[in-house]
Amino acid sequence: MDEENPSLQAASTPRKALEAWRRRLGPGLPGALDLTQTDDGLINQTFFAGDPPSHVLQRVNPIFDRLIQTDIDTVTTHLTGLGWVTPRLVPTDDGQLDAPGVDGFWRLLTFIPGVTHHRLLDARMAAAVGGLVGRFHAALAEADLEMVAPPRRVHRTEVRLRDMEAALEDCDGHPLAGPARALGDEILEAWSRWHGDLDGPERLCHGDLKVSNIRFSADGAALCLLDLDTLGPQELSAEMGDAWRSWCNPAGEGDPESSRLDLELFEASALAWLRAAPPLEPAERENLVPGIERIALELAARFCADAVQNSYFQEDRRRFPRPGAHNLHKARSQVAFAASARAQRSACERGLRGVKR
Repeated sequence: MDEENPSLQAASTPRKALEAWRRRLGPGLPGALDLTQTDDGLINQTFFAGDPPSHVLQRVNPIFDRLIQTDIDTVTTHLTGLGWVTPRLVPTDDGQLDAPGVDGFWRLLTFIPGVTHHRLLDARMAAAVGGLVGRFHAALAEADLEMVAPPRRVHRTEVRLRDMEAALEDCDGHPLAGPARALGDEILEAWSRWHGDLDGPERLCHGDLKVSNIRFSADGAALCLLDLDTLGPQELSAEMGDAWRSWCNPAGEGDPESSRLDLELFEASALAWLRAAPPLEPAERENLVPGIERIALELAARFCADAVQNSYFQEDRRRFPRPGAHNLHKARSQVAFAASARAQRSACERGLRGVKR
């Protein structure tokens, strides 16, 4: 250990991690006494530093390559140059973009004041989100940005389905084996009826456009995108399929019985996105709507697998004390949403025909 350079030491707690930014943050080490953990993230641990918050400290899950920090800095530097609001990485005292941790690594970002929502409230907010994301895609398409982190290729739907099958075959003795296997069969049957293209052209994308990764003003304006860990090349049908899966379900992931695609939210967000996004190739446009059902089934498979593996997604054990029960609940919600998306596929496609981009 280097006693003179705290940023080189693997920190096990958020307060120890902040020592890597001791000189840069100045006297009093803002946030050392006011460090509040949030419950928003499924993968990373997030803490607000300061009261009111001035920075965001994150323990980044080791599933992410540390080179993502370089990619995040590249993209946010580009966006800042265009006048965008965006969180920025704060270098450590020794000029690094992160600090080592006992489990993963730590990073510090500037805090963007605003509001986090987990559901879109109305069509006006949906249009604001769609426009912001369309401009984001256009800004990335117009720049020649070099990404250095290995692509994660999250949306490999057929691989995710095979992973689920393997997990369910190997879960004898798990308390949820029976219901998980029944739901897995339902997911596979739904996937057998899906039709679309899994090999469309790729673009640099955000990778995780759920509602909670968008920062809003108090009056519902979309300010900026958060959590750029998943930056990388992928099809826009997967990027936007995942976005609409999150944006257009008023029930969120908490109510399988009410999970559905809201056509008004879809049309408002989709039209705003199309008007702001870069011109699309015909294959990209044709796969946009099928991508919604695809990604809902893919995420259902991931939740279903983790219901018996209990190794990836964080669960709310206060509401769901039994390990895996929360993941199974979320998987059911995605299956219900996929069925709704399939039933409204023609209506969604009609809604996109008015924009000639």
